[in-house]
Amino acid sequence: MALDITGKILQIMPTTTGTSKAGKDWVKQEFVLETQETYPKKICIGVMGDKTQELKKFVTGNEVKVSLNLESREYNGKWYTNVNAWRIEAASAGSADSSPGETYVENTEATSSADGGSDDLPF
Repeated sequence: MALDITGKILQIMPTTTGTSKAGKDWVKQEFVLETQETYPKKICIGVMGDKTQELKKFVTGNEVKVSLNLESREYNGKWYTNVNAWRIEAASAGSADSSPGETYVENTEATSSADGGSDDLPF
């Protein structure tokens, strides 16, 4: 499922790196975005690989438009949801207001896996 969300960056977490079971190196970075609506939501969003460099263009307080994917996976009878950005861009002056067609994600628990979102869960 692909969504676009506009909001303000509240926090940028440190970069995390590692090696997958297949021997490939990975890099991940997460940031918290606050939506701009009557009842703002805070969403923790992850970026992987080269997209971490795209995130470095922004600082806390910047207004951005994020294109993201939602994905849930089951492990031992419990479900885990990842929110992963595939594009981050500066919000245009006109997109700062909530638009009627904007899609919001509610009641979604975002958990990140230490292996960067691959299907090989570390626990």
